[in-house]
Amino acid sequence: MEWEAFSMKLWEKCVLFGLFCAVLFSMLGFTAQCESIPGEVLRLHILANSDSDADQTLKLRVRDRLLEENGSLMDGVTTREEAIQAVQDALPQLCEAAQDEVLAAGYSYPVQAELVEMYFPTRQYDNVTLPAGRYQALRVTIGEGAGHNWWCVLFPALCLPAAQDSASLDDVLSSGELDVVQGDYEVKFKAVELYEQFRGWVENW
Repeated sequence: MEWEAFSMKLWEKCVLFGLFCAVLFSMLGFTAQCESIPGEVLRLHILANSDSDADQTLKLRVRDRLLEENGSLMDGVTTREEAIQAVQDALPQLCEAAQDEVLAAGYSYPVQAELVEMYFPTRQYDNVTLPAGRYQALRVTIGEGAGHNWWCVLFPALCLPAAQDSASLDDVLSSGELDVVQGDYEVKFKAVELYEQFRGWVENW
């Protein structure tokens, strides 16, 4: 009886260990796919001056103007490198367009437009979920930039329906990456987000 009980406990431990290994290997593969996605994407990040209703409305007005400006900017763009170069070349024009919109709305806030690499938590845009990580982004800051932000994906041009002959998500991401951004992996995304936060803490320690 004692041997049978010992054998049963050993068998249960082996099963649990096997399940743990399966989950671990699954997470490693998922994390690897998540880590490759930021290298294929260019995001737009707009920071409002504050969280007042007026400043949040102004942010959306600037958003609409920038989406209009970026629509033609992404025409024919097929790689992230091309998208980054197009935005880099157009930074003065984009900053001026945003500033004009702020002035037209009756405000005197300064506007700053820059290309940056920055951390984003897991975020969903329509039916696409982008995992947490460090992404290249066109960041536009209105005034103090202390209000809630708005973001979208400039490349592939998910928020620029007017862009012509630009690469789509299917063109840019692998089948595994597409499965990640279009699947339902809420728990795994949270695990990746915690991992990215921990890695950032270690790098800055």
